[in-house]
Amino acid sequence: MDLSHRLQGRTIVVTGAGSGIGRGTALRLAREGAYVAALDVVPDGLEGLADEVGPTRSGGQVVTGPVDISSEESVKAAIASVTDARGGLDAVVNAAAVHYGDHTHEMSLERWNRLLSINLTGTFLMTRETIPALLESQHGGVIVNFSSTSAYFAHPYMAAYSATKGAIMSFTHAIALEYADRGLRAVSVVPGGIETAITGSTPANLPADVDWDKFAKLMPVLGRGKFGTPDSIAGVVAMLVSDDGAYITGTEIRVDGGTHM
Repeated sequence: MDLSHRLQGRTIVVTGAGSGIGRGTALRLAREGAYVAALDVVPDGLEGLADEVGPTRSGGQVVTGPVDISSEESVKAAIASVTDARGGLDAVVNAAAVHYGDHTHEMSLERWNRLLSINLTGTFLMTRETIPALLESQHGGVIVNFSSTSAYFAHPYMAAYSATKGAIMSFTHAIALEYADRGLRAVSVVPGGIETAITGSTPANLPADVDWDKFAKLMPVLGRGKFGTPDSIAGVVAMLVSDDGAYITGTEIRVDGGTHM
């Protein structure tokens, strides 16, 4: 099936586009014809992204820019820049996040607040600032937020991270119902077992005395236990922001290779 024109003419914002799932998603959406505003707080991660898309038959492209999703001023400036340049917006993909774990009784308030300010407040700020433009989309606006399998199932040492991801899921449900009668859709994608910079750094971000036996149930079963790639998620996001996802809202799609059957 030729999907190279599925998103032609659509403007989509992707946060966390400098690495991992965000980067893979930005590339996939552009290759399907979208104009993608790829945003990240780390400019170095965005280098070469536009060139990596390569020539597309549908005219898709990537432009890059900075955003600190935990900063109201930064989010407002980033979204205004996109909507002013494009005259509107069709979808936002809130992929940016941070991840680390602690013994809950030893976790500092500073680390707790950092997780909330980026994962949860950042998702709120991006959603709030994009809704006015999304409501004007001729294609029907779409919000794709990223939760995690840790919102469903016990992931040890990650109580704070899990709390942010569970909150994102509830937030997305509420947004979906609030704006359904105005043609706006909102969906959560729930990754698990995906090989990214975040999962690669997980051992270093856990307590030194971590009990690895507690992670025994957190491995994929497909591909003989191998982690999936960002492309495993990007294709799902591309479907959701296209007309193929037009009847999907107020729910979540889990993509974890059967980790949590």
